[in-house]
Amino acid sequence: EGKYAIKWTRLSCMKFAANEVRLQLHALAYNLANFLRTLATPEVIETWSLTSLRERLIKTGARLVRHGRYAIFQMAAAALPRKIFAGVLDLINGLRGPPDNPVPA
Repeated sequence: EGKYAIKWTRLSCMKFAANEVRLQLHALAYNLANFLRTLATPEVIETWSLTSLRERLIKTGARLVRHGRYAIFQMAAAALPRKIFAGVLDLINGLRGPPDNPVPA
């Protein structure tokens, strides 16, 4: 899966050390993608491959439109339905701990 999704077999640098670093970066990208797939994907897209996740979630172009108090992502309609994208963002936000609110003395 890492071979096709992350393309970690492309080690085209001339020096061994550069290829070693490149392979380590690819392994890190694979682990990060697996982390995203296991902890931050809604049930609807749980069975997607890493290639599908990369193409439809990560490599999707979007425009950020800022207004006074809010920001809007304008994404292509073919990328992901709004409900699924919102579910991914909610799951990622849920990975944070509760905010540290100082207790007034």
